[in-house]
Amino acid sequence: MIRQLCLVQLDFVNIVIPAHFTVFFSRLGPYDRQLFEEVVYGSGEFTEQWAHEASIVPVADWPLLRHRMEKHRVRPYPFSAFLEKHAGYAAWVLEEVGRRGATLPEDLPVPDGVERRIPGSWVGTVPRATLEAHLGRGLLGVASRLSNFARVYDLAERLVAPEHYGRRIDAADARREMLLKAARAHGIGTTADLADYYRMPILEARPRLAELAEAGEIAEVEVEGRRAWLHSAARVPKAIDSPALLAPFDPLVWYRPRLRWLFDFDYRVEIFVPKPKRRWGNYVLPFLLGDRLVARVDLKANRVAGRLDALGAYLEQGIAAAEVVGPLAAELRTMARWLGLDSVVVGRRGDLSSDLRRSLRSAG
Repeated sequence: MIRQLCLVQLDFVNIVIPAHFTVFFSRLGPYDRQLFEEVVYGSGEFTEQWAHEASIVPVADWPLLRHRMEKHRVRPYPFSAFLEKHAGYAAWVLEEVGRRGATLPEDLPVPDGVERRIPGSWVGTVPRATLEAHLGRGLLGVASRLSNFARVYDLAERLVAPEHYGRRIDAADARREMLLKAARAHGIGTTADLADYYRMPILEARPRLAELAEAGEIAEVEVEGRRAWLHSAARVPKAIDSPALLAPFDPLVWYRPRLRWLFDFDYRVEIFVPKPKRRWGNYVLPFLLGDRLVARVDLKANRVAGRLDALGAYLEQGIAAAEVVGPLAAELRTMARWLGLDSVVVGRRGDLSSDLRRSLRSAG
């Protein structure tokens, strides 16, 4: 599945379950999450790196991202000044990881006279920010994740096979290959769609797409008056009938212009929107039924009570509730079981909530 998608964006908001776990649930059903850990962190076939955002990628794609690693902008952005001022400390951290092997931020001290925590920063501490900087620059990799999702770091050369770690690709060739992968993952997409997949500036993408078209790898087509690119191997399936709840950072969802174009679906992640200003809810998952997005559900895993709370459920315009409630209720029950929860409880927000509640009750 990772190879088919080419990359999977990581996100660890745990209101339901971190979004990247849901990406696989949407496509594979209730899989064993331990297999995910074994495949991603135990097989040597995959790694973490900045691709779309922080993402899981095949280790074979490490050389495609190297030109970005060499120009990586340190996050949080003011921290680059700290690294310049404390270059000796940054070098020591790298040496220490080389000596220790698998390393956590709490394993490392800070320079004398420096506060450990970085006030107001998501990255937390100076050691973690330093490790993250080395990760972004391709010097460190992620060896594993702890149960609390914390990264365990090690030297990238230990984690990425030598044939990939040592391989160098010209930046233009790498961009062309990334765009071809994006085209394969999309099947069909506009220039902006394909560029966004690897967060590539459109000005960098356009000439590479023209080269791919000249080589016959993609073809320029028109869809309802809009120019797009069709991958040479794309095929229209005979049927699309699988229901799927989609995480806010699913590849189908993350680029909003494409979502509006293909599905006439306006979507916004409202986690950081003040509650009185939210339209749909805190953590809203679109519901795909066949080839249409037909509803959206505001979900929360209530682990203390052992239930999956559907705080709000909303139909899309022009969709009949009778068409949606059965498949959506079944998918919610399947998700609850997969999460180890005993039941699904539907709140009162939204025009679909009453019908959904009845459907769940009638099914027992």
